[in-house]
Amino acid sequence: MSKINLRAVDNIRSLAISMVEQANSGHPGGPMGGADFMHILYSEFLNFDPSDMAWPFRDRFFMDAGHLSTLLYAQYYLLGNYKKEDIKNFRQWGSVTPGHPEVDIERGIENTSGPLGQGHTMGVGAAIAAKFLAARFGYWMNHKIYGFISDGGVQEEISQGAGRIAGHLGLNNFIMFYDANDVQLSTMTDEVTSEDTAKKYEAWGWKVATIDGHNHDEIRKALKDANNEQEKPTLIIGKTIMGKGCVTETGANWEGHCELHGQPIGHTGADFNATLKNLGADVNDPFAKYADVEEFYASLLENKKVAAAAKKAEISKWRSDNTELAEKLDGFLAGKLPALNFESIVNKPGLATRAASANVLGYLAQNVENMIVSSADLSNSDKTDGFLKNTHALKKNDFSGAFLQAGVAELTMSAIANGIALHGGVIPVVATFFVFSDYMKPAIRMSAIQELPVKYVWTHDAFRVGEDGPTHQPIEQEAQIRLLEKLKNHSGDPCFMALRPADSAETNVAWKMAMENDKTPTGLILSRQGIKDLPAATSRYKEALAAEKGGYTVIEAENPDVVLIANGSEVATLIEGAKLLQERANIKAKVVSVPSEGIFRLQSKAYQESIIPSNKPAFGLTAGLPVNLEGLVGNNGKVFGLDHFGYSAPATVLDEKFGFTGENVFNQVTELLK
Repeated sequence: MSKINLRAVDNIRSLAISMVEQANSGHPGGPMGGADFMHILYSEFLNFDPSDMAWPFRDRFFMDAGHLSTLLYAQYYLLGNYKKEDIKNFRQWGSVTPGHPEVDIERGIENTSGPLGQGHTMGVGAAIAAKFLAARFGYWMNHKIYGFISDGGVQEEISQGAGRIAGHLGLNNFIMFYDANDVQLSTMTDEVTSEDTAKKYEAWGWKVATIDGHNHDEIRKALKDANNEQEKPTLIIGKTIMGKGCVTETGANWEGHCELHGQPIGHTGADFNATLKNLGADVNDPFAKYADVEEFYASLLENKKVAAAAKKAEISKWRSDNTELAEKLDGFLAGKLPALNFESIVNKPGLATRAASANVLGYLAQNVENMIVSSADLSNSDKTDGFLKNTHALKKNDFSGAFLQAGVAELTMSAIANGIALHGGVIPVVATFFVFSDYMKPAIRMSAIQELPVKYVWTHDAFRVGEDGPTHQPIEQEAQIRLLEKLKNHSGDPCFMALRPADSAETNVAWKMAMENDKTPTGLILSRQGIKDLPAATSRYKEALAAEKGGYTVIEAENPDVVLIANGSEVATLIEGAKLLQERANIKAKVVSVPSEGIFRLQSKAYQESIIPSNKPAFGLTAGLPVNLEGLVGNNGKVFGLDHFGYSAPATVLDEKFGFTGENVFNQVTELLK
């Protein structure tokens, strides 16, 4: 192993422990073990353009073990993407080196990581996006996706789904390093697992190489073989040593200890200064680049630029030979939508909103060429088969289709969608029953944090799932999802858009809003049962366009006695109730549909007041927890909702038993107005 490579690796180690020591917080041991792989990967294999970090055809590196952030920061500091000041400010307020890496393409950070298992699963999504685009534009864009996983990431259940799907699809463009150091935060790994990881991945259809993770020749050979592999994703199991290079004050070896995982090495039996000396660092300037390493990396960066320029020349030739395709590709990468006419999508009267969504998806399949729709083994129930009928499933060696059959793996599917969005050029849609959004929450949260425009389709939106009973009937899910509408992302915007349309026209509009939302994730919450179309004076679609403001008036009443508020299926029930109130008690009711309180609250105070006047009593009806509408109804009224789980019975019986009828709306409102 050459001296300069060993010096570079020790420089990475010294920087990693210095960041943690200075912050008095972090994980030093893992970066010390993974440094050899990182250096060889970045110096000899990873293709990118240092002068154009967002180049769409770069190789991408997806970190799973976000707690090893100092490994990334040290590596990119040597590559010139961070300043000395940046790494000295590790984990501090306002720094660009947070405790866990956050997406920062210009500095080389491809994904936000921390919740273990999701990082490499996003990598699988990026690999799917790369294959999808290559199938349409040519294999000249043969970039690789690299992942880095730790023992904890392998143990997280999501790795089962990611491993199965990557193997099944033959993602030979996905190469993952497993930093197998046998140590986790509170125990040694043998205290929690005795599985044969290599055999597990081989059973899923992966190529597996087990190597000494500190031997540069073995790392090189494994990476070379992985790059030449044509059929399978590759797992490189690197046997590494936690805290590689750590010594005590007397210079005695202090490697491999569990306590090196999650605290500054100076808090363990190791000595910080002695370890710096052992690594060849300057104790008085621990954040320095070693002079010879700095020189080596300067020359390396020039070579990377030259290689990228050659690749760009090849792409330029393709572009001039394929001008129409090149223009289409540019549109995909820029997130440009074709002209779409949602009004042209015709729905039969009284459709379930999931069926209306199927019609929209059929239209999108024929008009948006860069969408991947995925379902967790429910495409015929969540009605994403509207899309599937116009394409076919992605298969090993055939990515010409646009549907990902994910199997029963809601969390995996959602994290894959995040990876597709991070890669760019492809619009991801994922679908399941609303009650199973519970399985997706960790990935939904990552969509929101990373500001990714993933489209979530959730059907069977209420207790009207009926006979399937309480396990399948969402009650509290809408309240959970709507909390995200109240939470701002780092751009200062609500981090999620939740839409529960009231009929098929509103469903068309909700899809229009979802497709046009390229800043945050969107959730469409759709009914299983048919819903009576809302009344309209002219065109129902044109009137439903008012839903783009989050809430609007469906039935106007001059100087109303009461304002009735709902979203989804319950709006039609309010209309029945309003009719009874007028006929039986001469009570004038204004009916308001609010598919998204989050968007409604972004409108002017004057607009909000014009829809829900604060000087009028208000009544809200929700098939979920009353809190769904309490903010809209305010102190001037009441909300009728559910405070219990569902029961197994036909939907119409449950409507009667639970009080979701026009008759009960009449009773509740007359009681309110007494």
